[in-house]
Amino acid sequence: MAAVVGTRAWPRPAVLALETAVVSACYFAAGRLGLLRRLSVDEAVVSPLWPPSGVALAFLFLLGWRAVPGIALGALFILMSLTTLGPTVLGTVFGNVAAPLCAYLLLRRVGFRTDLGRLRDGVALVFLGALTSMLISASVGVVMLALTTELPREDFWAVWLAWWVGDAMGVVIVTPLLFLVFRTRRFPLRNRQRWAEAAGMTALAAVVLPLAAYNVFNLLFLVYPVLIWTALRFQFAGSLLCALAASVVTTSAAIQGAGSFQDLTDVQIMVKLQAFNGSVGLTALLLSAVISAQINTRRSVERACRELVQVLDNLTLAQPRRPRGPAADEDR
Repeated sequence: MAAVVGTRAWPRPAVLALETAVVSACYFAAGRLGLLRRLSVDEAVVSPLWPPSGVALAFLFLLGWRAVPGIALGALFILMSLTTLGPTVLGTVFGNVAAPLCAYLLLRRVGFRTDLGRLRDGVALVFLGALTSMLISASVGVVMLALTTELPREDFWAVWLAWWVGDAMGVVIVTPLLFLVFRTRRFPLRNRQRWAEAAGMTALAAVVLPLAAYNVFNLLFLVYPVLIWTALRFQFAGSLLCALAASVVTTSAAIQGAGSFQDLTDVQIMVKLQAFNGSVGLTALLLSAVISAQINTRRSVERACRELVQVLDNLTLAQPRRPRGPAADEDR
């Protein structure tokens, strides 16, 4: 006890400064990764999958309002690496902060749980955290872009759609993975059979995903059987990683104009790619949520049955035994 009392805690400002630095560094690193695969329409640069939106929401659930300064600094550093400071940058930073903050408040309002053990949690993350809240960042960003650059009017809604889907995909895929990392204390694969199955699924995905993305016959639908199987066997860890890999491979094919993306305009590539990424991400998250909810229900029923059996055994042991012999016969 003396050792605990004698330990000197860090000053509060130092803790806040460290948290802000960590959040901003993670946000900036996620942004640079997202910019490795990006699409450009005139002067608009859009990432089909924007990981910082998912990172921001995960840190908001981990740290609460203390994560806001780090998110703002990370967004500012990313934009400053692309352009100079100006009204567009400040407006976009505001949108990038307001969107995950709105998602955090809405999800807390409906009783969202980060373990995603209920179907309602997966549905809330998709429709409130991703599709609804990310309207803020997409709308603010594209409006600021249209006001300060020569973005063609006919490309406005295509760029807005790509921005919105990219931010939403970051929430749908990255946020559950970070929730899984935050709460996991050990590897979920505890035996060699599971490791062998995971290796087999990885090898299958390594073959199917490039075949589906780079084939001229438009075989993107081949991704879904692999995605469904990984969800059935490994739930969130498998399906979301598979969806992330499918998004990265397909984005690479789209940027190169390969496979089914040949002979398409920039806007057509952007719309087709985002439609694929959005459908893959939503399928992975909602299917995993349904499977996890069923598994949790089954475990709850099994636990209740074991407790009932234990209670019945205790009642049986607690009942007094009736005496046998002459004394019992006289009582009769």
